[in-house]
Amino acid sequence: MSNFARTERQRLADLLTAAGPEAPTLCAGWTARDLAAHLLLRERRADAAPGIRVKALAGWTAKVQAGYAARPYEESVRVFRAGPPRFSPFALARVDEAANTVEYFVHAEDVRRAQGGERGWEQGGGPEDVPAGLAAALWRRLPLLARLEAGRKSPVRLALVSPGRGRIEVGPAGAEVVEVTGEPGELVLFAFGRGARAALTVEGAEGAVAALRAALPLPPADR
Repeated sequence: MSNFARTERQRLADLLTAAGPEAPTLCAGWTARDLAAHLLLRERRADAAPGIRVKALAGWTAKVQAGYAARPYEESVRVFRAGPPRFSPFALARVDEAANTVEYFVHAEDVRRAQGGERGWEQGGGPEDVPAGLAAALWRRLPLLARLEAGRKSPVRLALVSPGRGRIEVGPAGAEVVEVTGEPGELVLFAFGRGARAALTVEGAEGAVAALRAALPLPPADR
């Protein structure tokens, strides 16, 4: 069985360590310290984790996360790097792989691509090569998460294209089509609202692209 979640956990921990606690991330309003606290809450506090998605429970989640954020940053990153506790569902390899491969990939890029400002990550080398196995895993997960994330927000029909892999369409049927092309990792980032920092090609009628840009972040038009 693949271990992409474990590999991405270590990469994310490395990036958090290198960035430092006050570094920005692509998670709106969160520093690296806040992101580390979120990661610990998610796998160690089953009572607070539902509030990540359920607004009615968000107050308790925010309180618990603030408690984690108040801990020494280096300790938080060390605990996250060591992996989930034995009682966590994520301690099961199959659950970890299913639930965390995309989660840790996206958050690792949240840290890496936030450094140096809007275009700084490009100047520092842009997207890194994603191992073939991980790229394939991200592509397999893309249809579902694209429907649940970008597809629900898009006013246009989205055609997500990865050369050599295929085409995925989500969004309102019958609407104008905008084609977004990129590697699987870049398309995953777009689906999760990180498109402004993703290496993508966007093609479609001017009005349709403008409508999409108003709903979901896209790369700068001059890229």
